[in-house]
Amino acid sequence: MQHLLRAAVHYRIDHLKETPYVPKLILFKTYLTGLFQDDGDCDEDEDDDDSGTDYHNSNSTGTNLLRAERDGDTVLPDTFQTNHLLYYERFKAYQDYMLGDCKTSEVKAFTADYLEKVVEPCEWQAVWCTDVFDVLVEVVDVDYKEMKAKVELPLPLQCETRGCELTEEAMRALLEATLQKVPLQELNVVYEESGDFDGTALSLEHLRFFYKHIWRKWDEEDEDDDFDYFVRCVEPRLRLYYDILEDRVPAGLVAEYHALLSRCSEKFQEFSSLRNVLSSDSDCELDNVSMVEGVRLCDQIETLKRKLRIIENPLLRYVLGYRVNSGQHSSMAKGPRPAGVRVVHVVCVSASVSLLQSLMADKLAPEYSGEEFEVQFHSEPQLAVSACYEGDVVIVCPGHYNVNSSINIPDSILLEGYGLPDEVVIEKKSKGDTFVECTGANVKISNLKFIQHDAIEGILCLRQGKLEMENCVMQCETTGVIVRTSAELTMNMCDLYGSKGAGVEIYPGSVCSLLGNGIHHCKEGILIKDFADQMDTEPKITMINNVIHNNECYGVILVKPNDNTSKDQPAKAETADDLEGGTAPDEAGPAAEESTEQAEEAEEQAEAGGSEGELPEAEIPIIVVVEEDCCFVGEGPEGNDAIKRELMATSAKKLRLQRPRTNRVGSMQADENLPSQEMFVSIQGNQFRRNGKGSFGTFLY
Repeated sequence: MQHLLRAAVHYRIDHLKETPYVPKLILFKTYLTGLFQDDGDCDEDEDDDDSGTDYHNSNSTGTNLLRAERDGDTVLPDTFQTNHLLYYERFKAYQDYMLGDCKTSEVKAFTADYLEKVVEPCEWQAVWCTDVFDVLVEVVDVDYKEMKAKVELPLPLQCETRGCELTEEAMRALLEATLQKVPLQELNVVYEESGDFDGTALSLEHLRFFYKHIWRKWDEEDEDDDFDYFVRCVEPRLRLYYDILEDRVPAGLVAEYHALLSRCSEKFQEFSSLRNVLSSDSDCELDNVSMVEGVRLCDQIETLKRKLRIIENPLLRYVLGYRVNSGQHSSMAKGPRPAGVRVVHVVCVSASVSLLQSLMADKLAPEYSGEEFEVQFHSEPQLAVSACYEGDVVIVCPGHYNVNSSINIPDSILLEGYGLPDEVVIEKKSKGDTFVECTGANVKISNLKFIQHDAIEGILCLRQGKLEMENCVMQCETTGVIVRTSAELTMNMCDLYGSKGAGVEIYPGSVCSLLGNGIHHCKEGILIKDFADQMDTEPKITMINNVIHNNECYGVILVKPNDNTSKDQPAKAETADDLEGGTAPDEAGPAAEESTEQAEEAEEQAEAGGSEGELPEAEIPIIVVVEEDCCFVGEGPEGNDAIKRELMATSAKKLRLQRPRTNRVGSMQADENLPSQEMFVSIQGNQFRRNGKGSFGTFLY
């Protein structure tokens, strides 16, 4: 009997794998509950061996979806709760059921076919939701190709309005104006416990989500129709949506992405309107001006689309990134106190008399007994730092301090722990862009241990100014120390470990001195970024007596753009996928401090040397020739038909030249000659042990 039960369980699990829509644990629990019922119950279920494994099955015993209850007093019925699906559920739905390997031009046809198989054709109720009203309707027919449902109003009228009054006559008039048809995306299926409409509710959720968060108006005009639309567009956009939802993307990059989407939509709408008003039987000067304007808009749209692709691609988002939108500092430097007084801020939750005596004898009396010093007490480190002016001192007494917000240091202060680092611990568990953010002109941090959780941009981000770290421990969970352009870091006798990305990230134009540190158990030990931008200079790096060990990738790796010489690189170069696992933003966190305009230039350079047989960017001429079936303006009676065709042809040519570069990101390889580069001011006495791919490497993008 046991082997029969084991076989049945494995059979059910195989069925669950083929059903991505339904919460698997609920189904499995339901099945196990029924599996061990008495023999009488088993006999009743004998005719339905697959009951409970597929929500399309009309013989299922009940719904597997939750109820979405409406708030307050309402006349409208409850609907299915479908908007809390997990990433893998949406991923599998689009990949296996809705889109598959369709091309861009086939998206609507595939979607219509999917809806026809899943959505009930009639006799179900839904709440028609708009910005102005919610009203109960009954579906009597479904037009799958148009993605609309023919509906009727059940009596009496059940509706809720926002800022207006709606009568039955007005609603009937509205439906008559729309031929009784409403978009399927605006329908939320009324909750029923039978389970008969689970498939309909879930398929409408997938349709609604797709056209709200995945599909772009300009996708249907994409000339890259030979590429899999799911792989090229759906997967990266879906992943980015959930990364943003789970606070894995810096807030500044999120704002930039939404701003780019809005601008691109506006430009595309303007371009479409301009193209539609061009007359086919006129050759006036006004239409010629419109043609020039159309070409200009087309260029702007392509630029915005390239910027969007950079942010949507996980690896490019990390390697190329953005120009410190998230670096808009939440606090500004205060400068010296008006009265000229300096304050020593003592942080302790509670202190014994002996501790205060020791603190007075060791620190306060010898160093801060002058008349210009005052003493203030705080219970939390971030409160003490927030109260600082330039020249203040923060002394943190032994203890374990949990903080809920980032620690921003905009002024030149001294932050030190009184005791050994393991005795003075500051831990941040809440999510945010950074743990410690430093912009002060001259800051020193010593004798502290920082424990990071869920920080997107690193355990410490030095955006500008100088920072000296001495005898600190940094236990990372996502990313380590980031040294931005124009910043200067001196890290002495510190221990850094646990980063899922790089232990230390060094940006162009920065100065970084690493003296006697331990950097270990990270994805990469030290990552140096070079964007080949004319405005940026090489970083100045000093590495003396560091121990860099047990990192998954290289001890030190340089990220730089590819060039034509990369064709001669060894065939053993590793693919970019080897790097993506630890440097995607949901694991490594930070985006590079470069504007999307500069990222485009780096992207174009990457394409120029991407693979053999491709022309370098310098050899690609500016193409303004139209397709063979098009003619130039003024060469025949077609008039502005030629203008329209020229606009479309120019757009097509540009798109062919700008094939998605996101599929061509470069390679990673060992590079023992890296220490000889000019960026290393001094590199001596360092030890590299048990790093997964070697001591030094280069990543070409």
